[in-house]
Amino acid sequence: MKTAILASLIASAAAFAPAQEGSRASVAVQESQADLEALAGKLNPVVKYYDPLRLSSWNLWEAGDAETIGFLRHAEIKHGRVAMFAFVGYCVQSNFHWPWPMKLDGTPFPSTDLSPPEQWAALPIESKHQIITFIGFLEVYSELASSLSTTEGQAHYMKGGKPGAFPAFGAAIPHPVPFNLFDPFGFSSGKSEEAKAAGLVKEINNGRLAMLGLFGFLTEQTIPGSVPLLTGIVKPYEGALIAGKDFTFF
Repeated sequence: MKTAILASLIASAAAFAPAQEGSRASVAVQESQADLEALAGKLNPVVKYYDPLRLSSWNLWEAGDAETIGFLRHAEIKHGRVAMFAFVGYCVQSNFHWPWPMKLDGTPFPSTDLSPPEQWAALPIESKHQIITFIGFLEVYSELASSLSTTEGQAHYMKGGKPGAFPAFGAAIPHPVPFNLFDPFGFSSGKSEEAKAAGLVKEINNGRLAMLGLFGFLTEQTIPGSVPLLTGIVKPYEGALIAGKDFTFF
């Protein structure tokens, strides 16, 4: 929670690498422009399809439009999830202090008197490295496991697989791992495909809202008064997000 705001601002290079040709057979129908427009109508019946930069036709890595759409869909779902964690983390770390020590020597977590970016700056460099390493592991594992033909029969998200799906650890690790990050409590295991599709629409909309909310926090912090609803609620921050020394990893 203490670093969720940072996680929302990190775009991992491993997740942006194009899928390898022939790594596995596709088991799903790849999405088209028409599929995007149909989904957009469900997500927002008022705005509907909105792509002013025409990202869906950029033909990323010259992989084709279907692969580009798969990549963009996966990226949005993933970053929406990170933003939801970050939004909740921002609220929690602004108001609550963990009662146990952060380090074995008794060093406590940063005080809630500090804003979330300042709390990140106050973390020991070892803690920052642990967090970044763990995020990197999740990204690399998801890409490598998605390239294995034995992973639950699920194709890579750029090859017709489900955007947003995270492979189970037991699919690529030769040892049973009970915790499945994609559906840890089995809430979706018994649902119909229609219910899952409706849930995905809600998840995408919630992720978009969380991204807007998080940027509202950051904007009000750095430019007081820019978001009137948050004036006096969000602690001011005079540092430079990302570029400043507060966000250094080394």
